[in-house]
Amino acid sequence: MNLWELFVIAVGLSMDAFAVSICKGLSMKKMSWKNGIIAGLYFGGFQAGMPLIGYVLGTQFKVLITSIDHWIAFILLCLIGLNMVKEAVDSFRSAGCGCEKCAQEEQNDSFDVKTMVPLAVATSIDALAVGVTFAFLSVDIVPAVSFIGSITFFLSVLGIKIGNVFGAKFKAKAELAGGIILILMGTKILLEHLGILAF
Repeated sequence: MNLWELFVIAVGLSMDAFAVSICKGLSMKKMSWKNGIIAGLYFGGFQAGMPLIGYVLGTQFKVLITSIDHWIAFILLCLIGLNMVKEAVDSFRSAGCGCEKCAQEEQNDSFDVKTMVPLAVATSIDALAVGVTFAFLSVDIVPAVSFIGSITFFLSVLGIKIGNVFGAKFKAKAELAGGIILILMGTKILLEHLGILAF
C-alpha cells in the first residue's frame, strides 16, 4: 500500500471524528485551541490505536486465510463505508444537522475524560476492522497508524474550528465523503488482487 492509498484511507477513517468534532465545536461559545488540541489527541490517539489492535488480531489469522484476504479487506471496507453513507443519508433526510450524537453534543461542551473517551472509542471502532485488513495486506503498521493518527488529529482540530464558526452543516457531507472513500478503496484492493486493475 503506497502513501497516497494510506492517506485516502486515513481521511476516510477520520471523517467520523471530524463530524463529531464539528458537533463539539458547535457546542462551544468561543473557539478554544486548547480544547481543539484535546479533541485531536483523543480522536487521533484512538484512531491510531485501534488499527494497531486490529493488525495484531489479524496477524493471528493471516496464514489461515491468505487466499481470500483481498475479499475480506473489500467486505470490511465496504461495510464500514456503507454504514457511514447510511448515517449521512439519514442526516440529510432530517432537519438541521440531523444527528442524535450532534444534538447531544450541542448540550455537552465538556472535554473531560468521561466525555471524550466514549466519543473517541465510538469514532475509532471502524479503524479496528481496517487494522485487520492491514494485517492481510502486510502493511508496515507503525508508520501507517502514526499517519492515520496524525491525519485524524489535524482534521479533529479543524472540525472544532469549523463547527464553532460555521455550525453543523458540513457534518453529514463529511460522513458521506468518508463512506464513499472507504468503499472505493475496498473495491480498488479487490480489483488489484483479481488482476483487473494494475496501479
